[in-house]
Amino acid sequence: MLIAERPTGAPSAPSLMARAETENFPVASRLLPRSTRHHLFAVYGFARLADELGDSLEGDRLAALDWLEAELDRAFAGTAEHPLLVRLTPTLHACALPREPFVRLIEANRLDQRVARYETWEQLRGYCTLSADPVGELVLRVFGVASPARIALSDSICTALQLAEHLQDIAEDVATGRFYIPAEDLARFGASHADLSGVAARAHTTPVPPGVRRAIAFEVERARALLRDGASLIDTLAGRARLAVAAFVAGGDAALDAIERAGYDVSRGAPRAGTARRLLALARVLADRRSARAGRPHAQRA
Repeated sequence: MLIAERPTGAPSAPSLMARAETENFPVASRLLPRSTRHHLFAVYGFARLADELGDSLEGDRLAALDWLEAELDRAFAGTAEHPLLVRLTPTLHACALPREPFVRLIEANRLDQRVARYETWEQLRGYCTLSADPVGELVLRVFGVASPARIALSDSICTALQLAEHLQDIAEDVATGRFYIPAEDLARFGASHADLSGVAARAHTTPVPPGVRRAIAFEVERARALLRDGASLIDTLAGRARLAVAAFVAGGDAALDAIERAGYDVSRGAPRAGTARRLLALARVLADRRSARAGRPHAQRA
């Protein structure tokens, strides 16, 4: 039975929303009308709250996630209490958003309480269907353009973005005992989860083992392939929605470029792309889509 009491230590709305400025939202959201941007940030706020309850809350995180699911139901009923769920309530109704994608985001954080490492790509892909793909579906629904075909393309993009985030945050995740590079992929290059633990423990003092770097490079290329697979979603959209989705793709490309520029060494902290590089990536993505429609080779990476 879901508890109704708000967990002690639940993060505040301002502290969570402040993180939006450090993630992939700013470049994309600035391309949108204020009303659409408001709806997207309402969805983002829910996703961030779910992640914080599952990642950082002191105490019973599963109970806190049960509270969040109950609070989600109250939002659909118009009786939510947490400011982020109060903010989400009009978005749920204005955009006719379904409950299921939100519940999948909660389930991803429940899974994080039970599973700390992934042995295979298929296992990790299954996790991404909970942790990442629902966000893309909700974005399409906010735009009013969701369809099964578009959602499938969005899933590919969102999984790629999740992989990029995992690669950027390896040291931080491993320090908390979580391993999001599949063991089978590390083994392919003669490395293991134990090697990742060593990277996190000896950051700045010991070179990243070559096998770990090769495994990270392999995951970067996997994420790039997923972005390419999903990029045709851009061609099905028009106007600002097209630009916004292109910006999300570009943000993923720029993040992967940053990891590559760092020589696949994530021990010194998460490699990040600045605004200028994200904007350059956006121009490149749009040029790629024009070339694809014209049947020409894609634009070269800057």
